[in-house]
Amino acid sequence: MGRAPAIEGRGLFRTFGRVVAVDGVDIRIERGEVFGLLGPNGAGKTTTLRMLCGLVMPTSGSATICGVDVWRDPLRARAMLGYLDEEPIVYPHLTGREFMRLVADLYGLERGPRREEQIDRLFSLMEMDEKADELISSYSHGTRQKIGLVSVLLHDPEVFFLDEPTNGLDPRAARRVKELVRELGQRGRAVVLSTHILEVAQALCDRIAIIDRGRLVAVGTLEDLRTGAGAAQASLEELFLQLTGGPEHRDVIERLLAR
Repeated sequence: MGRAPAIEGRGLFRTFGRVVAVDGVDIRIERGEVFGLLGPNGAGKTTTLRMLCGLVMPTSGSATICGVDVWRDPLRARAMLGYLDEEPIVYPHLTGREFMRLVADLYGLERGPRREEQIDRLFSLMEMDEKADELISSYSHGTRQKIGLVSVLLHDPEVFFLDEPTNGLDPRAARRVKELVRELGQRGRAVVLSTHILEVAQALCDRIAIIDRGRLVAVGTLEDLRTGAGAAQASLEELFLQLTGGPEHRDVIERLLAR
């Protein structure tokens, strides 16, 4: 019997009142795979991510992390994943170092010199050494994004869910995050990357899923998507617009600009 996939969602369905946010999503992601989850605003990307990692309970369907059901065995499942929200949840009245120690305690990482060395390495990775002992309330938006990212890395999970990880970062820091995502995949970690920056997704992702109005409209490699669309040379942006109804709005824009 083969090893369970790193991430699997089956028949994920979620409603909020009468609104269907996610409508029957099936998804399977293997270890070592960087997987892009793309879609327009309000398409259901973040809800799907949160159902897969156990933050939002599906109306129906199931989700597993390395074969562990995120709802039947949540502590075990969540110990194997790291989730970076588009707006990371941090504690403004702690310093960056104090926040990292809190996260380490929550994950049960043993206190001592090795833990402190790991925290220091992560601060250095994101060039935050000078900010480590400052209050998070003094951090810029980009620096808060960095502390959120290093906190996700701290317990070295098997699976990463990254929702707009380069949001608010300067070009240097964004480049570092892209390199990090590549390295995680090469080390056998599964990474789900949700982003509106399609050039990043095209450069980093092994496979891509496009979700629109709560449903998956395409899943596969870039070549798979090109073949399915009958557009052998199309960029991911062009495919995205075609699959989510973008091109039909160009005439409207031209008419508005002509006025």
